[in-house]
Amino acid sequence: MRSVVVLRLAVPSVWFGLVLGLSFIETPLKFQAPGITLPLGLGIGRLVFTALAIAGWVLLVTITALAVPRPRVDRAAWAMIGAMWVVLAVQTLVIRPLLSARSDIIIAGGDPGPSILHYAYVAVDVILLALLVLWVVREAKRLPLALADSGGPTA
Repeated sequence: MRSVVVLRLAVPSVWFGLVLGLSFIETPLKFQAPGITLPLGLGIGRLVFTALAIAGWVLLVTITALAVPRPRVDRAAWAMIGAMWVVLAVQTLVIRPLLSARSDIIIAGGDPGPSILHYAYVAVDVILLALLVLWVVREAKRLPLALADSGGPTA
């Protein structure tokens, strides 16, 4: 039981770090590297964000599975998990394909015109990060109770 409690904190924390590091640090810096053209940066970005999406789905399934064993999570936690599923689905199944279509045009030498899709992607990432922080804070607050229910810190 103690490992479940610890993993409920660790898994979303890892996911938070991946999203923060890749979406908000690596992505903008990549385009500042010497010799990186827009098509090359977009190609690298596709690989990175595909990997991030796969990792996100694996981590979300893991978080969902970790919510089942004792100590059980409450309805609010299940609502957060549901919100994470919706956010990741919108990002992966709606926004990313539209961004990929735009990057196809740019890589082919075209100009797809202005779009708010990148802002939508960032907004969804911010929502996901907020959900992950909220999850970790709620689970951390429950930690003493969960450890007491399991027989203490050495159980």
